[in-house]
Amino acid sequence: MKRICLADPSHIPELLRLLVQVNMVHHRGRPDLFKGPTTKYDAAELEALISDPAHRIFVCEEGNTLLGYAMCELEETKESRLLKPLKTLYIDDICVDETCRHQGIGRLLYERTVQEATALSCDRITLNVWALNPGAARFYESLGLKPLKTTMEMLLPSSGES
Repeated sequence: MKRICLADPSHIPELLRLLVQVNMVHHRGRPDLFKGPTTKYDAAELEALISDPAHRIFVCEEGNTLLGYAMCELEETKESRLLKPLKTLYIDDICVDETCRHQGIGRLLYERTVQEATALSCDRITLNVWALNPGAARFYESLGLKPLKTTMEMLLPSSGES
């Protein structure tokens, strides 16, 4: 039976394994930006995130197997002349093990983040989706998320080219 819970330090080795999978999706899509097999966090950084009250890492496990995770960060925008104050649960990553995709695990993890955002009295949930990953964009849209803004780029020839 699948279970969603908060990550603890015992989950770190499996989180690192899944972080490599996420990185490789990005590396394959944009090798000009993303390095090959690595992770955005190391074990010590994950341990710090797990113990940080501003972060939530939810994991989906079945028995002793980690099937996926959702890394979230609580963000608060202060009121300014331009912006209203907002409390946001930002999803840094949702990852489902590549061998377990299309089984509803991502949806379970997302639903748990919605519960957490509601419990924290957040105004919204946000996340970023890279253009190199249209499947992820379709998945998030199927959950009811809508684009907030678009980042545009133009690649320039490197100065070392003739």
